[in-house]
Amino acid sequence: MRPARRLARISLRTRLTLVFGLLFLLAGIVLLGTTYGLFQQQLRSGGTKFVSMLGKDIREAGEKEQRTADEGDEGEGKSPSDRRRYAITPEGDVLTGATADRWIKAQQARVDDAATTSLLAQGGIALLVVGGAATGFGWLVAGRVLAPLHRVTDTARRIAAAPAADRGLHERIALNGPVDEVKELADTFDTMVERLDRSFDGQRRFVANASHELRTPLTLGRALVEVAMHRRTASEDVKQLGENLLEINSRHERLISGLLLLADSENAITERHPVDLADVAVHVVAQVAGQARAAGVAVRSTTDEAPTAGAALLLERLVHNLVENAVRHNVEQDGWVEVVTGVRPDGRAELRVANSGPAVPPYEIPRLFEPFRRLDADRVASAKGAGLGLSIVRSIAGAHEGEVQAEARAEGGLAVTVMLPGAV
Repeated sequence: MRPARRLARISLRTRLTLVFGLLFLLAGIVLLGTTYGLFQQQLRSGGTKFVSMLGKDIREAGEKEQRTADEGDEGEGKSPSDRRRYAITPEGDVLTGATADRWIKAQQARVDDAATTSLLAQGGIALLVVGGAATGFGWLVAGRVLAPLHRVTDTARRIAAAPAADRGLHERIALNGPVDEVKELADTFDTMVERLDRSFDGQRRFVANASHELRTPLTLGRALVEVAMHRRTASEDVKQLGENLLEINSRHERLISGLLLLADSENAITERHPVDLADVAVHVVAQVAGQARAAGVAVRSTTDEAPTAGAALLLERLVHNLVENAVRHNVEQDGWVEVVTGVRPDGRAELRVANSGPAVPPYEIPRLFEPFRRLDADRVASAKGAGLGLSIVRSIAGAHEGEVQAEARAEGGLAVTVMLPGAV
């Protein structure tokens, strides 16, 4: 497993370059070995002729010395064949007979060794130089070939990094060039993204249209219930039933309003206006003060300036949902909520809402931002909500190119931090 992971870290361009270089070096080694074998065969087949020609040249060059020495050599008892073998060294020494033959063979061996050494050494150096150049050229070619794949990867990364799931689906690769495997991959990716874009757009339109259609009968039903409750002849049972129906109707209306707001907040904000999160937080804290007192929860706020830009109504809903959720999802006694605004060191506006409350498992935090998700150990009072609070917070923050982070407090409760771009 470890070698596979280590190999996976090497880029495809590097691997292709290594393959190109190794194949070139392998082919060069085979070529050099073949040349060496042919060279050795040629030397072996031509060695006898070389020795014979060298001996002939030496004998012709020493004919005069041979005739001069014949008279003296006859007295020494040497054979005529020995008297006809001569070799003259570069130092001027005259060798005869078997000594001359050994010297000639030694010279031939030296020539063979020198030629072989020159072939292998110089050929090896040339192979390394050309192999390095071929590897560099392979790096450039691999980069050129893989450039369209990098374009596909960059587009997919931007879509995946979009603050909302469907925010970047309008992007297309639109790769131009010859119809090959890479272009087919890019076109297939564009087709997939286009279908996803249409699907998400249709889903948003369906939610918005359905929510609008449902608001009319809910409003009508509430009016009828109120009329029936306020009749003089209405009994106590009818009034109690009417109150229950109005409570149910109110919850359904909040659900419909949340769905509409969620559908609207999924769209990018086109018109932005200066907004100070500190002012929004002060306003929201004042709004939920009565609800907090009724629940026995103390709300503390530290509101330093936190300028940003966006839609004021949506940002107010974002802060309201966070504070309201913090009040609802709290302990029974001595609960508290802390609201802090300010500017981060990187210049972004920050809103942090923390509360006391039941322990939240860290693995449950991502689920809290999904629509209609609640913890199993939720308080009964939280049933007044529609289960869309944190989903709307995340959507509004994403529409403002912001970020939402949540962490479970060790003492219980949750701390949610919203970071939005600072005002320009």
